Amino acid sequence: MTWIDIELALVALAAMLSPTTLSFSVLALVVSDRPLRSGFWFYAGALAATLGIGIAAAFVLDDVAAGSTTSTAKTWVAVVDIAAGVALLAWVLRALRRPRDARRSASMLEQMRAVSASRAIAIAGAGAVLANPGGFIPLALKSISELDPTPTSYIAHWLFFAIVSLLPLALALVLLLVARSWTMQMLEGVRGWLELHARTIAAVVLLALSVTLVRNGVARFAG
Repeated sequence: MTWIDIELALVALAAMLSPTTLSFSVLALVVSDRPLRSGFWFYAGALAATLGIGIAAAFVLDDVAAGSTTSTAKTWVAVVDIAAGVALLAWVLRALRRPRDARRSASMLEQMRAVSASRAIAIAGAGAVLANPGGFIPLALKSISELDPTPTSYIAHWLFFAIVSLLPLALALVLLLVARSWTMQMLEGVRGWLELHARTIAAVVLLALSVTLVRNGVARFAG
């Protein structure tokens, strides 16, 4: 496993543990009278949006970030890595100092109540907007491009990123099929736990990603 592979894995993990994505995913299930329906369409919208962005990017980026070999990369990639790592570190430090916003949590709750009562296409659209990996997509695209992938390899790496980034919601849907009552009780507990601890866990992963990005950028300059 190369440092680029580690970087991609951390990007996917950071996307998966994004407090906003996790909160919207849990709310899509717990506030709905039909959690399987709401959760399925919410997941379908998010997954379709993520896969669609990856497919479109494949024609634009290809291996633009790859160097002459898998261990070298262009100077601009090193600059992007260091800048992204420093920006992530600054964002984490700022987010940890900021107090929790109860009004934002209430707004998210009301938003998802309205979404869960909507038609399937509206729920899917909300999933595409609210549960996609967002700002982690460019980092994932850069990491995959650095690997100089074949078409098959690109598809495999992007599927990995898309599936991992939405894994908590997918697992919750499976659990709902197996044990609905227990899962709904568990999700109610998870919802409160996320409000208290999600930012801290996400911060740890983002710090690891920040260090990896800066390390990779410096290593490319040194190489």
